[in-house]
Amino acid sequence: MIKELKELVTVAVKRNPAEGLLFSGGLDSGILAFLCPGIKAITVTFDSFGNDLNYARSLAGFLGIRPHYRRIEVEEAIAAVSPVVRALESFDPAIPNDITVYFGLKTARELGLKTVMTGDGSDEIFAGYQYMQRVKNLDGYLQRMSTTMSFNTQKIAGIFGIEIKQPFLDRDLVDFCRERIPVEQKLRKEEGKFIGKWILRKAFEPDLPADFIWQGKRPLEYGSGTTELREIISARISPEEFQDKSRIYPVKFISRDHFYYYERYRKEIGNIPPAEDGQKACPACGAGMNKKSFHCRICGNNEPGEIVWKEQSDHV
Repeated sequence: MIKELKELVTVAVKRNPAEGLLFSGGLDSGILAFLCPGIKAITVTFDSFGNDLNYARSLAGFLGIRPHYRRIEVEEAIAAVSPVVRALESFDPAIPNDITVYFGLKTARELGLKTVMTGDGSDEIFAGYQYMQRVKNLDGYLQRMSTTMSFNTQKIAGIFGIEIKQPFLDRDLVDFCRERIPVEQKLRKEEGKFIGKWILRKAFEPDLPADFIWQGKRPLEYGSGTTELREIISARISPEEFQDKSRIYPVKFISRDHFYYYERYRKEIGNIPPAEDGQKACPACGAGMNKKSFHCRICGNNEPGEIVWKEQSDHV
């Protein structure tokens, strides 16, 4: 099964060729870089925060590639919130994660690239998110997710006229993961520690350094450092303003930076679209949701009973 998985991933990459790669130094982008020698890799970091740069440089040295490094300054990151909110039509608290993608694709555009590859989908099909350790009936959850998952990368790419290639969303690979790989080989417990994407790690273990293959989890915004943007934005909003407007606005905010994204949403998009016939209403913001969906694409809330406030996207 491991050999077959490796072959399917390799074929999926060949079916989705691209000029560039968003390269964090995490498991997914690292495997793609290994399978795409000569691809133009782009690594994004926020100011002096984050540790992706160290991982990316280490793996780049092993693979013999020279990534293009893009450092985001504080004010340009804050300025990017509005175009990202406008593109996504959302004020999801995962906006710092999307800021990283925004600057990666902006850099790709500046380099003249028209197609960019990402590791989107790997965490969803191989149980890579840490919160999945707490999900009841994980197999059923992953089955459901495989039919409803969507990614903001495509929408952000539209800002720059870039085509996104997502090998991990290749239909044959997704079907194989859903139908053939048992959940115990996706999320596995060894020596008292849960390891997400276990079988994917095993598939490429012979080809890449052990410290890379078995590295710990790094959500994208943490690795790039854009999680620090939360504190920076929150510090610019007084507790009094947050409390006063929280009583007025029809949203259950989880933080001051979430409130800030909503204010940008109000300016760029307007009112939250209410539930229509055949939809259910999000309990946190009232937006219309597909009855089968567990995640509100407008405010980022997740249904109670699944997980509350899904962790930000990982890239390991």
